[in-house]
Amino acid sequence: MTRNQMRITLLSGFALVVAVIASRPVAAQDAKQPSPNMAPIEQYLMDRDAEIALARSAGPDSISSDAEILVLGRHGFEAAVKGKNGFVCIVERSWTSAADADFWNPKVRTPICWNAAAARSVLLRNIKRTDLILAGRTKDQVDEAIFAAVDKNELPAVEPGAMCYMMSKQGYGGDTVEHWPSHLMFYFSQTDPAIWGANLPGSPIIAVSDTREHVTTFVIAVQRWSDGTVAR
Repeated sequence: MTRNQMRITLLSGFALVVAVIASRPVAAQDAKQPSPNMAPIEQYLMDRDAEIALARSAGPDSISSDAEILVLGRHGFEAAVKGKNGFVCIVERSWTSAADADFWNPKVRTPICWNAAAARSVLLRNIKRTDLILAGRTKDQVDEAIFAAVDKNELPAVEPGAMCYMMSKQGYGGDTVEHWPSHLMFYFSQTDPAIWGANLPGSPIIAVSDTREHVTTFVIAVQRWSDGTVAR
């Protein structure tokens, strides 16, 4: 399964298992006309303070208040706040968090907070992907560059213990799915989802494997947003 197929699987899985995505089924006919090309860079940028606040909303304040914060600049992600606890929070854009139909959608804003293990491994892939996108590469070119970098060990393997928080009630997932449910993600070097009982009837765990990037992601929905309110 490729990275883009993985996005679709996650979106579909959340729609079926959690059923809280604005009561909208994930279907091609429901998506708006996809953006065919990258928009001007200005449309992807945010006010710096607003981006910092949105990035922090990915996890509970006890975690995100001491996290490092990266914000998107014209040439990639850059440090905005120095952290103290090893976590790194950012606001992902469409090319790392949205389904294909929203790949270039400049409205996409998905807060995510990575722990130290994920920041040293998984996050580096998204930072490189962003750098390539902003350098003018096409989606296919970016995918092939990431696959090659992983195969050559130019990007590190997933570090044991890697995980992230995506518990923000803010942000925008795209026209396909406007908002992700509150959830946690756990990353492993490619492994069998069955070891967690994932994707089985009645299981609360969704798992997908990206065979080109050699990573398996386990996803668990949680019942509260990062501000403590109930996520219905």
